Amino acid sequence: MGKLFGTDGIRGVVGETLTAELAYRVGQAITIVLTEQKGGAPIISIGKDTRISSDMLESALMAGICSMGGSVMPFGTIPTPAVAFLTVQEEADAGIVISASHNPYEHNGIKIFGGQGYKISDEMEEKVENIVLSGETLPVKTHDQIGMRLHGMRQMKSDYISHLLSTVDCDMRGLRVLVDCANGASSATAPDLFGKLPLHADFIFDKPDGVNINRGCGSTHMETLCRGVVAGKYDLGIAFDGDADRCLLVDEKGSVIDGDKVLAVCGRSMRRRGILNGDAIVATVMSNLGLHEFCRKGDYRLVCTDVGDRHVLEKMIECGYMIGGEQSGHTIFREFATTGDGELTALQFIQAYCEAGVPASELVSCCAQYPQELINVPVSAVGGAKERIMGDERLWEQVRKHEDALHGEGRILVRPSGTEALIRVMVEAKTVETAHTVAQALADFIKNI
Repeated sequence: MGKLFGTDGIRGVVGETLTAELAYRVGQAITIVLTEQKGGAPIISIGKDTRISSDMLESALMAGICSMGGSVMPFGTIPTPAVAFLTVQEEADAGIVISASHNPYEHNGIKIFGGQGYKISDEMEEKVENIVLSGETLPVKTHDQIGMRLHGMRQMKSDYISHLLSTVDCDMRGLRVLVDCANGASSATAPDLFGKLPLHADFIFDKPDGVNINRGCGSTHMETLCRGVVAGKYDLGIAFDGDADRCLLVDEKGSVIDGDKVLAVCGRSMRRRGILNGDAIVATVMSNLGLHEFCRKGDYRLVCTDVGDRHVLEKMIECGYMIGGEQSGHTIFREFATTGDGELTALQFIQAYCEAGVPASELVSCCAQYPQELINVPVSAVGGAKERIMGDERLWEQVRKHEDALHGEGRILVRPSGTEALIRVMVEAKTVETAHTVAQALADFIKNI
């Protein structure tokens, strides 16, 4: 990671670490880099979520881009994957998303896609970062070389919705779903999307006010949706995060369907339809042992990568695999998208559900879920604390000792956070008590290193 870009773009609390001045400078820098690559003035698309700060950051980015001769296509409030899709459709040179995903409203972020709809490379991020942090006064354009804001872009969301609708073909009549929009970007698309499907959909948390995004709702706060599905006798609950690039679901009994179960259900459906290349599912090292068992028993190839949807996608592209994702709900269907897409995931799960013709709880029972305990251990943000702890052999001696005690009926994963001053300890075991005891013991040990 660089000084600005983390694992998922630039993130920070707006007005503190992420300012309008920084956004202006980022707009200038990405335009300079793209101009060098293209040999001419670039066109850059921009989409945003519903945070109160998104308008300010959008304006600053647009000013920076135009000051360096680039032109801007603003899509308005729209999901992150829609920006990736529309950037390709409109042949823009890059796309920028203003969002901090599942984080609270005071946070925001800047994420950049290239012209092919994929996140820009580490090398390109480094070039942008070097320009931003150089402190040099950048030579702005004048006269007719100044860039422009292109108009008529807000209707592009209908193109994105049409694309999503084209990915499913099944009988949804009689299906009842409850959709949680997290007061985020899906509030601008999900009602239109589900309104065009032959099913009954009701919506909650679909009235953003700038500060209620992800507040007690969405894919990180599923309690209200779980209760609502049971009380309203819905067949499925669907939850998005703030920028709608992830989706978790709820079965008719009010139980959460996580990303591992989505991978299992949709992967099985894809194999039945003959489109699961290599019989492979790509996941991360954080995926539950239940997914490993599902793949072993069903003779699927489970390919695990480091944590992060970027690593999942890289492996999918490298090997030609068609589905991959994370337990958190980032699921990538490479036939239809270049990034995780919550609304696409919901539709693909609905298709698998309708094909199976059984209740959702029965459908997902194919993938068991081992008890899992995750403890985030705060460490110093300075002095290379994460690196020092992860390099301490005493920690790994403790890990090996606890792994031996699990007798092969569980696993332990200790890793540094890519975005925060934390060491994450994850333990899976046959019982909740064992998972908690082992995770707590390792967390306490880390605190004392």
